[in-house]
Amino acid sequence: MQKEDLVALVEKIHQYQCEMQTLELKSAHLGCPTKLFNTLSSFSNQDSGGIILFGVAETEGYKVLGVYDPQDLQKRVTEQCNQMQPIVRPLFSVADIGDKIVVSAEIPGVDISERPVYYKGVGRVRGSFIRVGEADELMSDYENYSYDAFRRRIRDDIRIVDFADASYFNTDLIDKYIAAVKKNKPNIEKLPNEEILSLMGVMRGGSPTLAGLLCLSSYPQAAFPQLCLTAVVIPGTYMGKTGAGGERFLDNKRIEGTIAEILDETIRFISRNMREKTIIGNDGKRSDKTEYPINAVREAVLNALMHRDYSIHTEGTPVRVLMFNDRMEIWNEGALYGRLTIDSIGKIHADTRNQTLVNILELQKVAENRYSGIPTIRSAMASFNLPEPVFETRRGSFIVTLKNDWQTMAESTGTTLLDYCKEPKTRGEIATFLKVTQYYAMKTYVNPLVKAGKLRLTIPDKPKSRNQKYCTFS
Repeated sequence: MQKEDLVALVEKIHQYQCEMQTLELKSAHLGCPTKLFNTLSSFSNQDSGGIILFGVAETEGYKVLGVYDPQDLQKRVTEQCNQMQPIVRPLFSVADIGDKIVVSAEIPGVDISERPVYYKGVGRVRGSFIRVGEADELMSDYENYSYDAFRRRIRDDIRIVDFADASYFNTDLIDKYIAAVKKNKPNIEKLPNEEILSLMGVMRGGSPTLAGLLCLSSYPQAAFPQLCLTAVVIPGTYMGKTGAGGERFLDNKRIEGTIAEILDETIRFISRNMREKTIIGNDGKRSDKTEYPINAVREAVLNALMHRDYSIHTEGTPVRVLMFNDRMEIWNEGALYGRLTIDSIGKIHADTRNQTLVNILELQKVAENRYSGIPTIRSAMASFNLPEPVFETRRGSFIVTLKNDWQTMAESTGTTLLDYCKEPKTRGEIATFLKVTQYYAMKTYVNPLVKAGKLRLTIPDKPKSRNQKYCTFS
């Protein structure tokens, strides 16, 4: 870091008045801080690394106090860096701010094959940290394990389910799968079926593998109850918001079965709960446009089921679909695998976490395995003139967020509804026209239009009458 950059960094701190994901402040005017290990670990364990800035006191309004001795400070910081595993190699810079001297230590992010970086004095479990905002937090057991899984190439999708046997399989699915293997892999088509299942990772040592059960059994949740998907529709823009009747969810379903079955049922659930924009063309014909492009939704859900972490650390958590008024979120356990980053997702051929599972799904024609999922999501959202999908990781979870244009859709549908109600219509007729539930039609469209003076009640003195109809003001 050049002196000018260091001075600019101090000015930025005075402007923002806070530490950051990649910035830690230490006063150091009375001596070298003795416990830098947590920050050295957390910065080393993130791709971007981080900067420890000595000489600025957060507790005194981010005042520049300077350091006691820049040379001795660098020596003592280096000593602490040497106590890390692997050793941390900081890059120091020195600058004067008025009559005070500040020192920065740039901590590089290490390659994923060397993570986690930890303080040797307490060991890996207690000495591995991750940066969350401006705080250093102890890594969870799963976060520690995820680095091991990549470095040692642990294949959790083919771990043996030793309490299960061949009776767990669905014979029709097995027969179709073996036929697909023989058709697509002629070099092994003449082998006995049992040997094919073993070679393909469906069985090992006479027992089913996790991937085999998830794709080819009659009921995978008999063995792994939480390896399913939960889907909810929330009446608002945040969890905890309740509807007019106090309901937390407008729809709520636990979806089970094989991965292919979960995918199909999830798409049905989402389609049922998606709003539609109703458009009447100049020719008087009606057309409908769904809230989200269904192919983008399918790819996002499939990716969550296919690429989630299936280790023992996460098998108690299902994939989740959350439908809010303004967005849909798809959550799965397992952060990005290997060297894949948020910036490179969908742009490179990344390492595959569940190779056998993906291969089975490809032969079942559920997935293509051509790295086209993320580009498809982006392209489909753009074709609907919707915002770019948002991809993020949060402490071991991967989230895809699809945003809609619900305000525009509501306004457009409201205009169409006014045209439809030139002749009085019942609640049921309106709901059928809009392809939503009566509750949703009333809450989202009818009541706001009544309140705005654009729709009138045909029986105004009995607003809840079962014979109530709604008509556009002429």
